[in-house]
Amino acid sequence: MRNSYETPLFDKLKDFAGQNPISLHVPGHKSGAVFPEKGREFYQRILPIDLTEVTGLDDLHAPEGAILEAEKAAAEFFKADRSFFLVGGSTAGNLAMILGTVRRGERIIVQRNCHKSVMNGIELAGALPVFIAPEFDEQVRRYTHPSKETLAVSLEKYPDAKAVLLTYPDYFGGTYPLQEMIELSHEKGIPVLVDEAHGVHFALGQPLPPSALCCGADIVVQSAHKMAPAMTMASYLHMQGNLVSEKSVARFLQMIQSSSPSYPIMASLDLARSFLETMTGEELNRALESSEEMRKEMRKLDFCSVVEAEGHDPFKITLQMEKGWNGLEAIHAFERAGLWPELATEDQVLFIAGLAPQKRFDKFIKALSYVNEQLKKAGNHATIERVQLFPDKIRELAFTYEEMNTRSHIEVPFAEAAGLIAAEAVIPYPPGIPLIMRGERIEEVQLKALDRLIRNGARLQQRHETGNLLVFTN
Repeated sequence: MRNSYETPLFDKLKDFAGQNPISLHVPGHKSGAVFPEKGREFYQRILPIDLTEVTGLDDLHAPEGAILEAEKAAAEFFKADRSFFLVGGSTAGNLAMILGTVRRGERIIVQRNCHKSVMNGIELAGALPVFIAPEFDEQVRRYTHPSKETLAVSLEKYPDAKAVLLTYPDYFGGTYPLQEMIELSHEKGIPVLVDEAHGVHFALGQPLPPSALCCGADIVVQSAHKMAPAMTMASYLHMQGNLVSEKSVARFLQMIQSSSPSYPIMASLDLARSFLETMTGEELNRALESSEEMRKEMRKLDFCSVVEAEGHDPFKITLQMEKGWNGLEAIHAFERAGLWPELATEDQVLFIAGLAPQKRFDKFIKALSYVNEQLKKAGNHATIERVQLFPDKIRELAFTYEEMNTRSHIEVPFAEAAGLIAAEAVIPYPPGIPLIMRGERIEEVQLKALDRLIRNGARLQQRHETGNLLVFTN
């Protein structure tokens, strides 16, 4: 019987470092013996386990020892047939699961408001994406997920699709009846790939939402570092069933991931699994109570309301700016007060509570009071006009990726871009969801939303340095 507290990989690294070996191998810091004095105080505890594939420490790309044991422990806890450790974040997992499932010229049905790594994976595969648009949820005042009806229509229209790719939960913790969507796809014999970057803790069970694996997903990618206590870039890829080849996914993981993977990151995955697996119901309840206490205090703020949504991740707290307040400005007020939210949109600010009670509650309350007073002094802004960003429920790109690679492009001002084909993606970050995709015909409503984002101070990725847009020539 496996002991949930055991961490085979971390224990192996700890034992090895405890022998105080003489390092005549990489990395160059020699277990911390060679390191800049300026950073020594911060790094010295971790450097002895920042090792390489010496005898006994196993190999991520051909595991047969401690890494394999740790991955098996993860598979057992998360209820997967096979689990892989990822050291390149969920990005690496998203790329591998797409490349391992669809081939060049094959169709894949994709949730339109997906992370940019999903689009990159589809482009690398040379696949043909069919986008299903999310619905606008008036209760939470944002685009959330595609409807079951939209998925059903797309499956009928594209019976040759090789996979369906969904995001669950969304960045704000929003969930939906994922199991129904998966069952609909499985009726057609089509596997469902799920980017569950923000839902690793759903494995804890009720009262949290059900995990994607429990809903029947074939491949699930999770960012352990987003909610579990793992290092940044530490992620999992889980597989179950026989609709997707495990060997194919494993082969692409070898291509995508570094041949010198970080042992501290891998060990943190081992520790994070143990943390989740040994978390008691009482500990979970205390963390939930703390999150609710934070939410309760935020309800007292004058310039916003707390978004209330049944079935969502209770550790995500979203503030809805009221009376025309701007979320992109509000976040700076929070930061000046010492509270650092996860992200802000034009009219919302997202906070992520942790899987343990907040230990600095007095400072938290004091900071809220400061922000409330600061924003009372500021003038109100005009109410944000809602635009229909996704007029088509189902949409394909105007050009295939193969065609895009052969076409030239030019720069045009925003005002002249409507109706043209984008030659680059425009991505507000965070959350990293493309507002305009490469190869997509640009809509007037997208340009209107983009102009508003820029005026309100949003940060954009992959936007041309001149401020114009790159578009393909005919």
